This record gives sequence, structure tokens and C-alpha cells, in this order.
Amino acid sequence: MKKYVWIALSSFFLGLLVAGYVFVYLPEKNAQSAGPFEKAPSAGPATALFASPSPEVKANLDFVTISEKVGPAVVKIEAMRREKMSAFGMDEGDPFQDFWDRFFGQPRPRQQQEQPVTAQGTGFFISSDGYILTNNHIVEKAEKLTVNTVQGKEYAAKVIGADSVTDIALIKVEAKDTPFAELGDSAQMKVGEWVLAIGNPYGLDHTVTAGIVSAKGRDLGDSSTYQDFIQTDAAINRGNSGGPLINMKGEVIGITSNIFTPTGGNIGIGFAIPSNMAKKVVVQLKEKGRVTRGKLGVQVQDISDGMMKQLKLKSKTGAIIATVDPDSPAEKAKLRQYDVVTEINGEPVKDRTDLRNKIADIEPGKKAVLKIIRDGQETTATATVEDREATPEKGQVAAPDKNIGLSLQPLTPGLARRYGLRTTEGLLITEVEPLSEAARKNLEPGMIILEVNRIKVTTVRQFDDILKKAGPDDELILLVRYEAENRAQDTIFTLKVR
Repeated sequence: MKKYVWIALSSFFLGLLVAGYVFVYLPEKNAQSAGPFEKAPSAGPATALFASPSPEVKANLDFVTISEKVGPAVVKIEAMRREKMSAFGMDEGDPFQDFWDRFFGQPRPRQQQEQPVTAQGTGFFISSDGYILTNNHIVEKAEKLTVNTVQGKEYAAKVIGADSVTDIALIKVEAKDTPFAELGDSAQMKVGEWVLAIGNPYGLDHTVTAGIVSAKGRDLGDSSTYQDFIQTDAAINRGNSGGPLINMKGEVIGITSNIFTPTGGNIGIGFAIPSNMAKKVVVQLKEKGRVTRGKLGVQVQDISDGMMKQLKLKSKTGAIIATVDPDSPAEKAKLRQYDVVTEINGEPVKDRTDLRNKIADIEPGKKAVLKIIRDGQETTATATVEDREATPEKGQVAAPDKNIGLSLQPLTPGLARRYGLRTTEGLLITEVEPLSEAARKNLEPGMIILEVNRIKVTTVRQFDDILKKAGPDDELILLVRYEAENRAQDTIFTLKVR
């Protein structure tokens, strides 16, 4: 009996020794061999949670390679323009100003002088022959454009074309074999994907930031522009405007344009123009210097829950027509208020922004077949799309080195009825710059330009073409009509080109 007890006790103590070796000695030895700043490898399935990414994942997150690939194509843009500022002695808090206010009992008229101001932004080469994509708000009204590359070269640039309603501009420098970035397919981007932004925030050249796509299809509420923004939390600040937003393939899928901020700095809400929108604009800017867009002549809005119930709709997909403009393609196609547009040329319409963008993409003169829901019944309508002039543009947009101080808008029959005008063709003056040549000659908003140098003008483009041919100190002869008290008076003005 004692023999068996001894054998059992021996087995028990032997088991304790083995267990101690396995569970205490070996882990302690591994921890010591791992070094003072390394963790010993864990055992069991838990290691899968922290496993190193596969080679494919590593390649997809290689920020360094992407920065080295796209970075050389990114440039800094300096735009010199003239802005009106208060003259000496006219600023708030000036003692002479305070004396004037107390003595005369009213504010002293503030004089303004034009001062040169240099704005900075970003752009990037899109071809090897010197074409650069950037924002319109960087180059707008610029008298001088300078481009600096990461290779240390400096170039004078010229504007090929600019589009204010998408905030896209195409400029060019005289250079060959420039490194360039490729425009990718922004429609393929998904929310949550990694992106990089490269730019010159606050003059800090070639700053690279990383983030994700936070949202797509953002509309910031400005009905005068075409919006389909990519939202990102990659750090974007002043000076980043016009720079590339890059996916993990090294393709540009957006052009950084603006930020939402209560402080003036980045708070993680930035917006970029989709590359697919930029592609369409760039082609036209390169070919024609301007963008031609389709016009249907309707005001539309999104469908609310209440509208959906009242109109007996099955979904909120589409856009409801709120207003049909007189003499517009929509009126001629017999479209009505409360019609719900669900398709255009076979493509589904998601919302009002989607409808506006799809109409704009249709070439003027082409047909637009719309599927609509009217009084609960599905039907179709066909409209011939017209050319939509951009929102009122400065006369010097196409010739940035020349300025006579006018903002013009093409006058249409519908616009004439809206303003109570009998004249239905010409260029309506919408704004006159103070102290400009036009202001000195007493031109005023509301006047209508009928002819320039004895040539009839009905579009801003025609005006710009004539202006571009004028040399320094040449005079333009304008036939201008002014309507008042049920009568119209035509007067000839001469304006010197600056």
C-alpha cells in the first residue's frame, strides 16, 4: 500500500515541476529575451487581432510613396490683384475721423484707393506641357500670376479659362516635361477611404495631410453654383485651395476648394470639387476658354415628407418643379409646377442638385427626355436645352489684363419681363465698380449695352472678344439704352481701356 502512495506522490510532484516549467519559467525567459522595450509575443488566437497587414494592405496605405509620386506636380500660385482700401486717415479710430464725426454730426465720406494685394493658393500640373488646374477664386481678377514649383523653378502663368460656378480655373506656364498628376474617377470613392491633401497652407510649401472621405455629394446651399462636394477631414487651411485630394492609388479625385470653420482654421470639415466634374470643365476651358451649359428654365427643390404624402409619391427620389420660367425650354415642353422629375435621358435623378448638374452637362441644342410624375401618373416630356450663360461675370474675365469696371448679364425676354424692361436683347449692366472708367463716364446698373464698336452684342462672350482685341488706351464706343418712365433713350459712351 505504501508503495502505491509513494508512486502517487512522486507523480504529483513531477506534475507540479512540469507545470511550473511550462507556465512560469518559459514565459519569463521569453519576456527577458524580448528586450526591455519589446513585448513578448502572445500565445493563442489573440495574435490575429494585431497581425501585421498583408502586403496588399501595406501598399494601399503607403503615404510616403503617394506623396513622392504626386508631390512634384503640386505648385504654389501667387496672384497679384488690386483691391480697394481706405485711404490714409480714414480708418476707424483715427483722431481726424473722430473730429469730423463730432463737428459735422455725420461720418466723413471714406475715400478708397486701389492697392496691390498678393493672394496665395495651390495648383497642380495635369499634363507635361504646363497646364495647371486650380480654383477660380485664386486667379479671378489677377493682373499677374506667378507659379513656383517644388523643384525651385518660377514661371509667369496665364489664364486659359475660368469657371466661377464650379470654382475651377485652367492656367498655363511655358514649360516642357513637367511632372503631372492623373485625374481619377471620383465616382468610385467611398465614404471612409483614406485620402491625402497636398498644398501650401499659410505659405508652408508642400504640406501633406491625411484623412478620410467623410461624405460625398455635399450641397452647401448656394444655388448660383454647381456643387457636388467631397467632404474630408484631411487638414485643409487657407492656401490649400486648388490643391489635389488624392486616393490611395495616387490619383487626384478632388480639388480642395473651401472649408467650414467658425475660427478661420481647420476643424476637420473641408470640401473638394470631384475630379469627374473637373474633367468636364477642363476640356471646355482648354478648347473654348469658357464652359457651355444646358438650361431647362426651372426652379426645383427636394421632396419633403409632406410633399411625398400630398403628391402620393412612392419615394423621395427626384426633384419637384417649383417654378417654370417664361419662354424657357421647360415652358415650351409644357412642364408644370408640381411635376416631379425622376429621370433625364434615361438616368435616374436623385435630388435637385443631381437634376441641375445633369441638365448642365447636356449640350445646348440637344434634347432632354424627362420622365415625370404628374398628379400621380407617370409621363414623359421632351425639351430642347438652351445655352445657359454663367452668373453675371466681369467684362474682364476673358481678358484679365483689361478692365473697364463693368459687370454684365445677357438680357433675355424672361429677364426683361422680370425687371419691367421693353428691350429684350443686349447686355444688362448689373454692377459698376467705384472709381472705374465706367463710373467716371456715369454708366449705371440697369443700363443696357446694345452695341460695342458698332457691333451688336447679346452675350458676355461677344463683349469679351471685342475687349481682347482692344489695345492699351484704345477707346470702346458703346451704344447704351436707358429705360425710365415708359420711354427709352439711347446714348453713345466712349470708354478707354486700361
